[in-house]
Amino acid sequence: MPLLRCTKKLQKEMGLKQDDLTLLEPPFSFLGSWHANLLYIERRKCVLFVNDKTLFNFLVPDLPRSQILKLGTVFLKYLECIISDEGFDPAIKERILGEYSEIGYAPTTSKRILGSMNDLAYHYKHHVIAGGGAHGCNLPEIIRSLNRMPMGAIGYQFSLEALKELYGLPTERPY
Repeated sequence: MPLLRCTKKLQKEMGLKQDDLTLLEPPFSFLGSWHANLLYIERRKCVLFVNDKTLFNFLVPDLPRSQILKLGTVFLKYLECIISDEGFDPAIKERILGEYSEIGYAPTTSKRILGSMNDLAYHYKHHVIAGGGAHGCNLPEIIRSLNRMPMGAIGYQFSLEALKELYGLPTERPY
């Protein structure tokens, strides 16, 4: 069972107590766990998801609390959309989504990933506001752009490349 490793701020918003969180490492999962953080962009609640292995990331904007309480479902829905938008083969898409039939919640564990999340949060806030706000920006384009940004925590590789390499897919550098 892969985990969504939620920041304290997100745990509080979701009403998760210590008993609701697992402290055990999950068994092997190809793509593995994700870190999730609650952000406020233009006073709207947004959740940033970042994969632990690849730093592949996406933002879910303007989430009401009722949707945040169903975070696992929201995560899967958006992950499917983002993977489809990136043009992944349907077999690979099903392989990725199949890992997440059951999702657990856990506290964050990696300062490296939290540092990358803080950097990504800054970029998302800037791009969303500069692009016209939560409802006016081209969020799919922003997500594509930030997954093609060199990330120091993975050797200045692009998150999308790291994800493709994990699944043995060819990578293309845009430069």
